[in-house]
Amino acid sequence: MPDQDLDTATLGGGCFWCLEAAFQQLRGITRVQSGYAGGDTPDPSYEAVCAGTTGHAEVVQVEFDPAAITYRDLLDVFFTIHDPTQLNRQGNDVGTQYRSAIFYTDEAQRREADAAKARAEASGRWKRPVVTEIAPLGNYYRAEEYHQEYFEKNPYQGYCQVVIAPKLSKFRKRYQERLKT
Repeated sequence: MPDQDLDTATLGGGCFWCLEAAFQQLRGITRVQSGYAGGDTPDPSYEAVCAGTTGHAEVVQVEFDPAAITYRDLLDVFFTIHDPTQLNRQGNDVGTQYRSAIFYTDEAQRREADAAKARAEASGRWKRPVVTEIAPLGNYYRAEEYHQEYFEKNPYQGYCQVVIAPKLSKFRKRYQERLKT
């Protein structure tokens, strides 16, 4: 349960390792945890989620201090660190478990998610429509321990070198003024 002064966002945008690595860099973020949400299977395993039979997406739960970074700011970052026009995929990661999704916890988050999606759509950044799912957060399940802080613990692993490191480099340049020191 987050501290009273903190808030939580639950976001899916492809592989949770990529999202986790980026959000961990931002000032105002107190915790980023990889997990699963959006499906019906209780306490799913990574293997079951990857098989596409659980309905869950790979997500991150981002705990943040709204006095330092707002939910709106988080969502604006979210829309720049993945391609929200790819239905049920991000790059070579294919399946509903890699869908673009914002799971809201209350009406205020839902309204802000709708507004962020509309801003992304209106930005002209993409030629295709934004397909990000906006849905209430049902159950959230923490991913297995080896998924937590994956990039930090495995920076030389192949996927980390080829996929995450280049994304993180672009992210750091774009959000230089918002990074933790």
